[in-house]
Amino acid sequence: MTWVPDAPPTAPRMGALHWVVALPRLVLAAVLIFGGLGSYLVLRQVERLFTGARRPVTSRLQQGVSRGTLAIMGLKVRRIGEPLHEGGVLVANHASWLDIFVLSAGQRLTFVAKSEVAGWPVIGWLARATGTLFIRRDRKEAGAQVQQIGAAAARGELLLFFPEGTSTDGRRILPFKAPLFAAFLGPGLAEDLRLQPIAIRYSAPPGEEPRFYGWFGSQGFAPHFLAVLGRWRQGRVEVHYGAPIAVRDVPGRKALAAAAEASVREMFGEAPGA
Repeated sequence: MTWVPDAPPTAPRMGALHWVVALPRLVLAAVLIFGGLGSYLVLRQVERLFTGARRPVTSRLQQGVSRGTLAIMGLKVRRIGEPLHEGGVLVANHASWLDIFVLSAGQRLTFVAKSEVAGWPVIGWLARATGTLFIRRDRKEAGAQVQQIGAAAARGELLLFFPEGTSTDGRRILPFKAPLFAAFLGPGLAEDLRLQPIAIRYSAPPGEEPRFYGWFGSQGFAPHFLAVLGRWRQGRVEVHYGAPIAVRDVPGRKALAAAAEASVREMFGEAPGA
């Protein structure tokens, strides 16, 4: 699913000054991201010998790379509320590829994504390499997926997914897809599992349209990535951490999706049902 807006995205301005700013940042970001990925793959092999599926070292490396990438971009992040740091599920609205760096910088995460993401250029490769759990929308595999998620939660991992099912222009919240919550209600999971809603809201750089950071419609990754890198004066992003919801207190997936969506909308600044 790809969200298509009423008004198409505005083509980014790419003047000479833009490239003077973008190219050094691109080099630094590439060295950090791919150097970090190489280190991750080596360390993960060693880590697996001593800790199995747990990632006490490589999860910190992933967080450090995310923080460094945001610093290279010059994007300021303000965090509001108290984030969970172990054993739970996180759900957030989805505006951009930037969300991955913004959220990973704040918490050591394991991403949960639809299986189609594994085949995406660049992003899919990075997702596979860093231990993303891929979910197939197939009832035949539901049991195995519940076991996989349960094992990750039992290890104390924080599982993050985007229940809108697509990225937007960053100016709205789309309805949360209730079927995506079913995997967190399996036997043995709901007793202790907590779900934390997170709202991400971007403010564009001076002079740019409000949707600047949103990655949506027919936008390609590379042009949008370069457009962001080339802004000398970046905007900012606010990350609001909501009160965790005890999954055992919610009667089913639809109620859980509705409760999470209402919390995200409230933090984002929308009325429930808007």
